[in-house]
Amino acid sequence: MKMKYIRDLKDGDRVFDIYLCKHKQSAVTKNGKAYENVILQDKTGTIDAKVWEPNNPGIGEYDALDYIEVYGDVTNFNGALQVSVKRIRVCREGEFNPADYLPVSSKDIDQMYSELTGLISSIKNKYYRQLLESFFVKDDAFKKAFCKSSAAKAVHHGFVGGLLEHTLSVAKLCDYYCTAYPIIKRDLLITAAICHDIGKTKELSAFPENDYTDDGQLLGHIVMGSQMIAERAAGMEGFPHGLLTQLQHCILAHHGKYEYGSPKIPALIEAVALNYADDTDAKMETFKEILENNAETNGWLGFNRLFESNLRASRVDE
Repeated sequence: MKMKYIRDLKDGDRVFDIYLCKHKQSAVTKNGKAYENVILQDKTGTIDAKVWEPNNPGIGEYDALDYIEVYGDVTNFNGALQVSVKRIRVCREGEFNPADYLPVSSKDIDQMYSELTGLISSIKNKYYRQLLESFFVKDDAFKKAFCKSSAAKAVHHGFVGGLLEHTLSVAKLCDYYCTAYPIIKRDLLITAAICHDIGKTKELSAFPENDYTDDGQLLGHIVMGSQMIAERAAGMEGFPHGLLTQLQHCILAHHGKYEYGSPKIPALIEAVALNYADDTDAKMETFKEILENNAETNGWLGFNRLFESNLRASRVDE
């Protein structure tokens, strides 16, 4: 039987399929009745689920990150879909294809990585180029983690290959900025663009979990990325201090404002350019994902806090 993906579920549907249990938490109703909050996931997204009778014999023993066969009904609660679960069975390896449950970039990962290394080879400053090569060419463990990481737990690029896709987009925007504004130091900006989110390889755990690590919670990817650059540069003979601090500043300032989690406010033109490129790609991808998730919706999509606006899908035939 063909799997019914989460994005295709509708109010009133009955589900009898295998999903990844992304999250599980015990809770109690106002009347003191125990139930379980569950988040189900496949490669198309997630959906909230409720196990109202967790002690029912039909609810087998399961935990977060298990692949579970779920029987239940899709309902609409406060404008959002959720699954009322009647039965759960933990699945054995071989009963499911993990590729159906992990969101993956729609773009070719090998091709994107080739484009990224092409940009690295265009860097003229030997210290910046060697620094980039030490991560993206010579460090196999880092390369593997970078290509498999998402760019975020949620909001944008929250899929396998998302970090690579976002980084390449930001670097290409910055490459354009260098053409449009020749005053920009290209080697610094492109190096910063490629390195700006490398800390996310440590901030977020690998799929299927894709959640914040302890270091991610305590330090965050911006600080960790700056540390990673400093540690790698320390092992390179004669790396100029000024080149390092300018690069670290761009990384530390790439969120632009303190209220957005940026340890520093941009003080270099390259840091300003990186901040805008990062923000542009994040917002455009977020809007794209909103449109894709509402492909069947005509007209207005509702208020979105990130954009502080009631969003609407543009229709060329209107």
